[in-house]
Amino acid sequence: MRCEELMSTDVAFVRPSDEVRRAATLMKTRNVGFLPVCSDARKVVGVITDRDIAVRCVADGKPCTTAIRDVMTREIVACRPGDDVAIAERAMIRHQRSRVLCLGEHQYLLGVISLSDLPRAGLASEAEAVLEQVSDRERAHARRRGRAP
Repeated sequence: MRCEELMSTDVAFVRPSDEVRRAATLMKTRNVGFLPVCSDARKVVGVITDRDIAVRCVADGKPCTTAIRDVMTREIVACRPGDDVAIAERAMIRHQRSRVLCLGEHQYLLGVISLSDLPRAGLASEAEAVLEQVSDRERAHARRRGRAP
């Protein structure tokens, strides 16, 4: 199965100049914890997660009017629409992410593939492997912070 057959295309996004409050409101409305951050030309320049908001904004005492560019994650983990879904799955494992952006030419946002999409592609065991990798990352992060599970 190709990425374009599995990706969600109804993807909300925010701009770097938007306020964190807009991202949080959109996350609440859409019931998601992740939004691509795009330029006016819909070129992906990063992502913002609910964790970015909690750790880089709220925990640091920044106001909800802070620009998204100041708290977003700049690393982009992506695949192309014509790629086999296994490429997206490997990117999730390699980067320990539960979502991969699907990008067209010039980093143009086309869609998102989430961990929860993998079973639809017949990749249930791979989804479990990705989840284990992401969980390992969270456990390692907790150990570094002195909060081992």
